[in-house]
Amino acid sequence: MKKGIVYRSTGSWYVVESERVFYSCRIKGKLRLEGIQSTNPVAVGDRVFFEIDEKAEKPEGSIVKIEERQNYIVRKSVNLSKQTHIIASNIDQVFLLITLNNPSTFPAFIDRFLVTAEAYQIPATLLFNKMDSYGVEELQELRMFKAIYEKIGYLTIEISALKGWNVDELIKLMKNKVGMFAGHSGVGKSTLINSIAPELDLKTAPISDLHQQGTHTTTFAEMFALGDGIKIIDTPGIKGFGVVDMAKEEIGNYFPEFYKLKNQCKFHNCFHQNEPQCAVIRSLAQGEIAKSRYDSYIQMLAGDKLHRN
Repeated sequence: MKKGIVYRSTGSWYVVESERVFYSCRIKGKLRLEGIQSTNPVAVGDRVFFEIDEKAEKPEGSIVKIEERQNYIVRKSVNLSKQTHIIASNIDQVFLLITLNNPSTFPAFIDRFLVTAEAYQIPATLLFNKMDSYGVEELQELRMFKAIYEKIGYLTIEISALKGWNVDELIKLMKNKVGMFAGHSGVGKSTLINSIAPELDLKTAPISDLHQQGTHTTTFAEMFALGDGIKIIDTPGIKGFGVVDMAKEEIGNYFPEFYKLKNQCKFHNCFHQNEPQCAVIRSLAQGEIAKSRYDSYIQMLAGDKLHRN
């Protein structure tokens, strides 16, 4: 029995690293019967125990056990709403790539992603990419939008993955940590990873002119180990992000600016909707809370799904 870390998930096969050797592994049958509702019972970043297949010509094995996860990023499966999809596990930080256009990243998508990161106590950094491509008016719009998240306390960085702008600043944050990159298709995840580690030479593709959406160049999650203890998890582009396993009473706690005001509400179980003497509604009216954030909260409270067409 060996212990290793899952570096790649392609569906039925997993690449597991153990003592600098990479093994192609399948899941041993009984692991599927442990009530995991996810479409992928094993995720990139999982620490697993596996048995080596001594008869195989190449390093192969069978995963028999998953160690308890420190955390994970999970979402509802787009086509199978009753099931969930674990994007990656055991993450030290997440980087969400955002573009103003080509493609557009909507506030509701950002907020759902941040709520999930808050729920699992994973620090999130917002990377505003393609800064080399915006005109004066677009830059003003982007910086007003960016200021909403800076005021809440999120770290934001303006970058150009194509030009390498501020990539050095990003690398400093990544040392000795496992960082997951996420965002819509076409926001520049693979281009950014190539800028950080050119030797990986990940495949990239242009934006579709018809729909202004990216094409999926990354079809499965994969982890890469670089120097200085940096580990990057590259993930497929996410179209929709459905929040999973969250009670309505909890959602407001994962909006940091709401949570700070919670004790000032008249009712301890305030949903910040129509209740009298609600501190969140008062702050919204005074312009201290962004309307886009409040709209996202109400949408999540209603259980609305968010998908990009």
